[in-house]
Amino acid sequence: MPKASDVKKNTAIEYNNSVYIIRGIERSVPQGRAGGSLYRMRMYDVVSGLKVDETFKDSDMLTLADLIRRKVTFSYIDGDEYVFMDIEDYTQFNLNKESIEEEVLFIDESTVDASIILVDGVPVSLELPPSVELVITETDPSIKGGSATARTKPAVLSTGLIIQVPEHISTGDKIKINTEERKFMGRADK
Repeated sequence: MPKASDVKKNTAIEYNNSVYIIRGIERSVPQGRAGGSLYRMRMYDVVSGLKVDETFKDSDMLTLADLIRRKVTFSYIDGDEYVFMDIEDYTQFNLNKESIEEEVLFIDESTVDASIILVDGVPVSLELPPSVELVITETDPSIKGGSATARTKPAVLSTGLIIQVPEHISTGDKIKINTEERKFMGRADK
């Protein structure tokens, strides 16, 4: 049983006789309190999809839910469903676009090392790899000598995600992005 301060995003916990996936965590340190931080967690019920915001003290103990992670690759889009295939036994898993709206911005046909999270055999969440490689579809022209400065410009990626990139990067370049921080990490290896 981990403390609330040790729980990460996309963790499944048992709370109020239900299983929830944690989609977001905000840490705050109230003034005038002796000690601990508060962790406000945005959670979604894996069965009903109901959203719950709950605040825990950093020392509160949470119960992890039994879940299974399966490595998958992205296959195709079927209406509002994203279809992923298990890389070991080729089982297909469907996830509704709404339930993975944050992750969709990092998914294309080259996405590898993603994992489907299953609770009681039902796919409930998608866990992204630490970094992905995507192609820039639109950005301002590159500036010669732009690598000598720390200035950035916006770039639209093949999935629609917009991030800041250095001035020397141009349209058509394949870049590496940190999925947790949504930040440019460098050019992708050719």
